Amino acid sequence: MQKPAPRWMPFALIGAGALAATGFQPLALWPFTLAALAFLIDRLEQAGSARRAALAGWLFGLGYFALGNNWIATAFTYQAAMPAWLGWIAVVLLAVYLAVFPAFAAFFAVWLARRWRAALLPAFAGSWVIAELLRATLFTGFAWNPLAMVALGGFTRPGLAAIAPWTGTYALSGIVVLLAGLWLFAWRVAQAYRLYASAVVAAVPAGLMMLPLQGSGGEGHLTYTLVQPNIGQDTINEPSLYESQFQGIARLSLPRAADTPRVVLWPEGGLPDYLRPGYPQGFYNATTFAADPALARARIGQVIGRGSLLLTGATDLVVQGGEVAAARNVVTALGADGAIRGSYAKAHLVPYGEYLPLRTWLAPLGLSRLVSGSLDFLPGPGPRTLEMGSFGKAGLQICYEIVFSGEVTDRAHRPDYIFNPSNDGWFGAWGPPQHLAQARMRAIEEGLPVLRATTTGISAVIDADGVVRQSVPRLTAGRLDGRVPPAHPPTLFARLGNRLALAWVFALLGASLVVARRRRGR
Repeated sequence: MQKPAPRWMPFALIGAGALAATGFQPLALWPFTLAALAFLIDRLEQAGSARRAALAGWLFGLGYFALGNNWIATAFTYQAAMPAWLGWIAVVLLAVYLAVFPAFAAFFAVWLARRWRAALLPAFAGSWVIAELLRATLFTGFAWNPLAMVALGGFTRPGLAAIAPWTGTYALSGIVVLLAGLWLFAWRVAQAYRLYASAVVAAVPAGLMMLPLQGSGGEGHLTYTLVQPNIGQDTINEPSLYESQFQGIARLSLPRAADTPRVVLWPEGGLPDYLRPGYPQGFYNATTFAADPALARARIGQVIGRGSLLLTGATDLVVQGGEVAAARNVVTALGADGAIRGSYAKAHLVPYGEYLPLRTWLAPLGLSRLVSGSLDFLPGPGPRTLEMGSFGKAGLQICYEIVFSGEVTDRAHRPDYIFNPSNDGWFGAWGPPQHLAQARMRAIEEGLPVLRATTTGISAVIDADGVVRQSVPRLTAGRLDGRVPPAHPPTLFARLGNRLALAWVFALLGASLVVARRRRGR
């Protein structure tokens, strides 16, 4: 008969999940993550049934996502139509939903272990990979903070994440689960008074997590100026400050004596002007210099200097029947002559942030207040590479699009680098470093440099090994100048995408069944 779990066990599982989340930025306490996962694996072995295992996984996930996503609460402090305290309710409610994915991983692993006598640890590792793939896909996906992010080292070294070109992020999460299982094994060896053997086993995950790999160095030929204007979220939408905000970003962008033609990079939300013609005049009157988009573009061209090109976050409007029906969150390429050279529209929009799902039903309930402004944003077609002649080929990912592993480049037209403009001013102290870490993981996976320009930080230039070459800290105005780091040849992940993660799933689940067969053969 299965011994019932102590009454305090649900609270212990929630606490273990929260402890696991301390491995993410800005704390980066990855030993706590491995220890917490080891505790969960132990509980799954003791669960007695797949249903009890699912409950354990859900409780763990509740703490894991509530702490890891606490930055979401800060966004509500900038939404005038909603009370700030509602942000913490939103964090918990989101965690209630997201915890379903660890619950699924726990259920499936224990079901395999009981039904097929599979080895629990590789089964759980493979199941966790499946769960993260589902979390990144269902209902438009929420891929923030996959477990693999705890494997990323400091700014100057990628750590265990250096193997991401051969695994992808989601399969790397499964490897982190395996390392946690090694720590559980080490603990059990220690309990058998084999302390020396225990120390050796425990040192293996620790050594792998701290791999002292460095970036490969080198510089490309393309000169950049990347600007962080430090426009706070509490003032970014204030029309009376638009002109002073523009003057601030302009001063940071002016050419210097040694500057050659360069690509200038401005963040999402850093430009209030509407740059395209054809909108109702009232929109230009509210935001655009001299109420004329042509004059606004010409002024910007003078700022960046002769022969240069600007990539900037902007907003385009969708006009139907003479009325503005929707908007697009875009990156616009603008030449020094004020001509628009191309654009990219954000494809992965934030539900309840950039649009209201089921607006016809939810707006009458007052839930339109969750969305800033009265217009929904429309999605673009997906990853695109802008061909910019002497300025190279730019892959574009706006804000949190960069967190979706395997979905950040047009694989048929591989870019030279990825530009990731963002407005991280919504997300308090925890969100920006987590966002930067995920951009670093995309650089490693794809073998491409990533340049991030944000309104309030952290802006950074990341090389193709995930090493941060330059950065501007949070809440600081500044600019970065240099040459875009070179790209690597396409990695295995760049060629296969998340099919590579699925191959790792088959390998892990297959290994669990092979172990089961050997056990039965004894």
